[in-house]
Amino acid sequence: MTGIHPFLAAHPDCILVDITSTQGSTPREAGTFMLVSAEALWGTIGGGQFEFMAIANARDMLAGTGGMAEMDIPLGPDIGQCCGGRTQLRFRRVAQAVAEEIEARLTSEIKRLPEVYLFGAGHVGRALATALAPLPLSVTVVETRQEELANLPPETKTRLMPMPEALVKDIPAGGAIVILTHDHALDFLIAREALERTDLAYAGMIGSATKRATFASWLSREGGGERGWLERLTLPIGGAAVRDKRPEVIAALTAAEILTALAAYRMRSSS
Repeated sequence: MTGIHPFLAAHPDCILVDITSTQGSTPREAGTFMLVSAEALWGTIGGGQFEFMAIANARDMLAGTGGMAEMDIPLGPDIGQCCGGRTQLRFRRVAQAVAEEIEARLTSEIKRLPEVYLFGAGHVGRALATALAPLPLSVTVVETRQEELANLPPETKTRLMPMPEALVKDIPAGGAIVILTHDHALDFLIAREALERTDLAYAGMIGSATKRATFASWLSREGGGERGWLERLTLPIGGAAVRDKRPEVIAALTAAEILTALAAYRMRSSS
């Protein structure tokens, strides 16, 4: 969704290409769309030869040299693809009514995005915010230090709070929390609030096996740590398969963990 408004401002004469329905194995699902102008593209409907065909059809419409309002494309060897399914496409010139429809669709999609809260904007927090920025997520970074909220991706929302642990109770069910503050005591307070909830898709904390043991001991002293609490905490974040402590690597691995956890939560919620 990033960049669609600048695209429309720069390329007002363009075609909306919609996937209206699919059958069998396809690279993208119904509801996916892209914009095609004479010189540029926004988004993708799945790539490959069938997308090239869609782009060519859209540009024929723009040029007035032909083009169909609808296409039904089998994704097989005839066009050099092996998905095996079929995709139906609709093509519409972006007049005001279509532009308003796009805006409404994007607004609806944004409201449905999973919420991810990053507590802490140090080196790993900033790297993780950057890794999550292009993904279909609503990302909020929470900090106690104003200066650390600079230099985050423009899509990232920010909250400056003296007691960030108080925010945990307001995070929507199904959200994800990643704890990466500069203070272990603050990490533990935030984590305790997170683990009191059973409706979060993911709760993770930066650290080590030693930090996990220290947190478990602290949690027991503080009257928490009921059966199953620590099982809901990913600590350390990023897994152990890749032993690389560079912030960008930890961020990439943690982003994958978050996406996996969010997908699993959606599956459990829909079953």
